[in-house]
Amino acid sequence: MAEVSAETGRSLRDVVVVDAVRTPFGRAGSAYGDTRADDLIVRCLRELLRRNPGLPPAEIEEVAIAATTQTGDQGLTLGRSAGILAGLPRSVPGYAIDRMCAGALTAVTTTASAIAVGAIDVALAGGVEHMGHHPMGQGMDPNPRFVAEKLVDASALVMGQTAENLHDQYPQLTKERADRFAFASQQRYARAWDDGAFTDHVLPMSARAQDGGWTLVTRDEQPRPDTTLTALAGLRTPFRPHGRVTAGNAAGLNDGATAALLTDVDTAHRLGLTPKLRMVSFAFTGVPPETMGFGPVPATRKALAKAGLGIGDLGLIEINEAFAVQVLAFTDAFGLADEDERINPYGGAIAIGHPLAASGVRLMAQLAHGFAENSDVRFGLTTMCVGLGMGASVVWENPHHAQAGQTILSREVAA
Repeated sequence: MAEVSAETGRSLRDVVVVDAVRTPFGRAGSAYGDTRADDLIVRCLRELLRRNPGLPPAEIEEVAIAATTQTGDQGLTLGRSAGILAGLPRSVPGYAIDRMCAGALTAVTTTASAIAVGAIDVALAGGVEHMGHHPMGQGMDPNPRFVAEKLVDASALVMGQTAENLHDQYPQLTKERADRFAFASQQRYARAWDDGAFTDHVLPMSARAQDGGWTLVTRDEQPRPDTTLTALAGLRTPFRPHGRVTAGNAAGLNDGATAALLTDVDTAHRLGLTPKLRMVSFAFTGVPPETMGFGPVPATRKALAKAGLGIGDLGLIEINEAFAVQVLAFTDAFGLADEDERINPYGGAIAIGHPLAASGVRLMAQLAHGFAENSDVRFGLTTMCVGLGMGASVVWENPHHAQAGQTILSREVAA
């Protein structure tokens, strides 16, 4: 419900996500090897306009697009340049944003904040990462003080090493548990794809073919549905001899884009737009950079506290599977089973892929699908770990629930 400021008399408005889409995710440099990153995000923006004809493009007041490596075809102030390329009126401004893996999620919360205070009514927010064109860390020049003054451990700049550190810190998070979770992610994704769970938000994307012609990319390239636990157990551990992190229990290196359409409840009604998610609360937190995978735990605790909810109130949880161990740290912290059916019911990044700054809106799109399928679920979560030691969490309400929109009563928050 909207809250009125005693100082200004201005009400804070409820923010809703009307739609969220994405391209199929390709392996880095493969399906989209000769496709520009900005063309991936333009595809998503155009599709949001096509799918929501009640929205006059001139009513869009902001375009926020995230990328982790903002150079080349991911540079030139992506929100503005992609908006122009997508055919939006020149009156529509835009900007680029970077919070590494949580880039798209930050684009969403930032534009949502502007909508909540009435600065704007309608925004497009999303992210893109072409890791084939821009490998992780390309052009990065970390200040030598980070290591020389021991501000962070040297391993903090290598994500796979931070996952090994998390295994070290929590010995109960074994490789066997990580492999079992990775196997389950592949199986859940395969079932969900066959059941049509992705047809409402995964867009066909045209791409240059190796023979110089064109091809149509219609599904994710990363999944390995034939994976077995035996095969996972035999994979090498590239980040440490006899380690626990492998290519099988971690997300891949991927290319892809995502975008969402946000507005306030009244504007949605005026334009005849149907909300899929209502934002309840969000939180970003910092953790030791060398164990960045723990970030979703304090971020979720903070977001739940702000909402007056506990972990038991969440009927669906979409957590980014940067590494299986990171998800296991989350389940252990909240006393959940590794195989909890509320968590990533359609599979996660280990199967689908993780094009860094794009992934946050993918989580939202899958949660929106889950809400539509489960009207008995009132609240859900999207959460991610973030490079350099951060966590990002957003609590959402299901508009299909009978009590949606009623005041959330504050109560004791679960640890």
